[in-house]
Amino acid sequence: MLFGHGDDFYNAKDEVKTNFSSNVWHGANLDKLQDHLNAHFDKVRRYPEPNAASLTRLIARRYEVKEDNLVVTNGSITAFYLLAQAWRGAKSTILYPSFSEYEDACRLHEHEITFFSNAEDLSALSLDGQDFCWICNPNNPDGKLVHRTELLALIAANKKTTFIIDQAYAAFTTEDMLKPTDIKMHKNLVIVQSISKAYDVPGLRIGYLIASPSIIAEVNKYIIPWSVNAVAIEASKYILIHPAQFTLPIRKWQRETAEFIYQLNKLDGLEVQSTATTFFLVRLKKGIAADLKKYLLNNYGILIRDAANFRGLDETYFRLSTQTGVENAVLVEAVKEWLEKQ
Repeated sequence: MLFGHGDDFYNAKDEVKTNFSSNVWHGANLDKLQDHLNAHFDKVRRYPEPNAASLTRLIARRYEVKEDNLVVTNGSITAFYLLAQAWRGAKSTILYPSFSEYEDACRLHEHEITFFSNAEDLSALSLDGQDFCWICNPNNPDGKLVHRTELLALIAANKKTTFIIDQAYAAFTTEDMLKPTDIKMHKNLVIVQSISKAYDVPGLRIGYLIASPSIIAEVNKYIIPWSVNAVAIEASKYILIHPAQFTLPIRKWQRETAEFIYQLNKLDGLEVQSTATTFFLVRLKKGIAADLKKYLLNNYGILIRDAANFRGLDETYFRLSTQTGVENAVLVEAVKEWLEKQ
């Protein structure tokens, strides 16, 4: 899906003043990172490491796994396509509504695909004959969460199925998530992570997957040399070495999210869904999200995510990612104004 993801900032014809469409931490101070990259600009004059080896070593030490448990990728999305490619023609079941690229990657590589709803009781989920189970946790677009104990129990009970768990939004919740070291006890577990989202650097395209050495070895057969550029490697190493500069104030952000949802729930014509994260789905009781999106962008420079193209959702759904208190208040008033016109 080249076009249709949340942050279509690049595609907006009007000026975007506030971007509620992108699930990325919006408040990171990147001044020191920018200074560091300016000081190391000479790295672009040389080819990067073919396999991002120095970053792989750093991540492995940080999470107490071995280097052969890791593949660094050009964004977490590349990890999904590599996994689908490495097991071309496999049987995959995918949670929905969720990130569309799992399905797109599987279809590209001719997987036999089935789906299961995130409203289902996972303990009763039948995975007989399934090679892979794809779960986004916390889930995009609705912010729902499968608790760690429940997820580990599901993985342990289905050893013939490999679980691909996308934890790109792990930093956006205070709940206990899977740990990289969980792969040591669960050989049928693949954890995919993103460096981009929690540190406000999505343009760098940097992610990684953690799994057993046998899974990593198979994925490595399809890695394109130099697929992670030198700037992305250098920036990621700086971020990991200086974590205090990039601490995401998740509890504050969650409080702002709770207040944002509270104010939205005061509006007639909206139904806000519960979330475990700082982004969430909203359903319109009248009108369609595409019209609301156009109105907000044209009149206020506000960009929201029309969620109609998520499997299982329709044209009445849109997604919001909490911004600052002032920006949230502007959106609430703008949505109220639009609803009154319907």
